[in-house]
Amino acid sequence: MTTAAQWIEGARPRTLPNAIAPVLVGTGAAASIDGAVWWKAVLCLLLSLSLIIGVNYANDYSDGIRGTDDERVGPLRLVGSKLASPAAVRNAAIGCLTLGAVIGLVLTATSAWWLLLVGAACLAGAWFYSGGRNSYGYSGFGEIAVFVFFGLVAVLGTQYVQAGTVDWAGLACAVAVGSYSSAVLVTNNLRDIPTDSVSSKTTLAVRLGDARTRTMHLVLIAVPFVVTLVLVARTPWALAGLVALPLAVKANEPVRSGQNGPGLIPALAGTGKALLVWSVATGLALGLA
Repeated sequence: MTTAAQWIEGARPRTLPNAIAPVLVGTGAAASIDGAVWWKAVLCLLLSLSLIIGVNYANDYSDGIRGTDDERVGPLRLVGSKLASPAAVRNAAIGCLTLGAVIGLVLTATSAWWLLLVGAACLAGAWFYSGGRNSYGYSGFGEIAVFVFFGLVAVLGTQYVQAGTVDWAGLACAVAVGSYSSAVLVTNNLRDIPTDSVSSKTTLAVRLGDARTRTMHLVLIAVPFVVTLVLVARTPWALAGLVALPLAVKANEPVRSGQNGPGLIPALAGTGKALLVWSVATGLALGLA
């Protein structure tokens, strides 16, 4: 029987900053134009967490039944390690995504009907990342999807449902968070290049190769600090985002030093920490604007 600790580990808690960060900066962006609504921010957070956990379980299920996780060097996978049945993990994914859909309906009812279309796209993106016959995660589009859904959609959606509009500061934050979130996936896929190549999982890292993937990670984690300087036009407090710079440099160290396999796991966690710290600092700064 799968233990609660194993289910929690299978949910991949190290990816949770990808869900928390866009809500923090989206709420900050809403506050900067006097539009923050606390209970909607809470619902956005619950929605984001439900979706990312659902994505992680769906990915675990789809990769597990394909045999992609048979030789796993990263975090625990429930199906691949045979700790849980494929049906149980699939049902956990569906349950989380369904919860996210219900929360999304509440936000839609209090905002705009067309958010239903955005929500449907998010659910489809969550499932077909690695599910279905033509999953886009196996074709090199995973980083683009993460940038769109956990960057643009999550940040601007959070700002919109609270403030009723979006602005340039929200867009800048969305680009920054999307870049950081994509960097997390880049780290994961860089680590898995050897096993993904064997299992015909053609991620962007497999397409680019080891060296160019490492360069891409550096570029992606640099983008938020460019955005920090841009946000000074909204408030000088935005410079607080630079507090995450040492964490970003540390997160990139295993990547630039040529680490492989388990040696890249600290980069995965470190990138998530840098994302979260940047988002907390920037969200608070915008809230003070």
